[in-house]
Amino acid sequence: MAAKLGARMGSSLRRGVPDDLDVTHEINVTPFIDVMLVLLIIFMVAAPLATVDIGVELPATAAEPAPRPDKPTFVTVKPDLTVAVGEDTMARDGLAAALAAATNGRKDERIYLRADKAVSYGDLMDVMNTLRNAGYLKVALVGLDGRS
Repeated sequence: MAAKLGARMGSSLRRGVPDDLDVTHEINVTPFIDVMLVLLIIFMVAAPLATVDIGVELPATAAEPAPRPDKPTFVTVKPDLTVAVGEDTMARDGLAAALAAATNGRKDERIYLRADKAVSYGDLMDVMNTLRNAGYLKVALVGLDGRS
């Protein structure tokens, strides 16, 4: 009888009280984030170990440097940031016209660009952009041969 009474009381109490165990439609992302952080740490530790650093002693080359053209066109950027085509010094805005005269209008000719050590990288890039805007896309940078 007590079992029946308890069953009746339990069932009678549940009728008036709303169900607390409603279905939730949200995903608990905390375990997902924990797994992602663990994987991130594993990859951060394993990535440097996966790179292989092999010491290789490269052989010296016996190849001759590429031959220079008979009459190369040199553009020189001086320490005071003046520009010269060949031996003629000019303003930067006259560079395109001077190059057209020096190369006879051939835009596919290689231009040899040399600059003083005191010239900043930004100023050298400005001259290279001027050459590119003028249509001269074959630009070779000139430096001293460091081999002794």
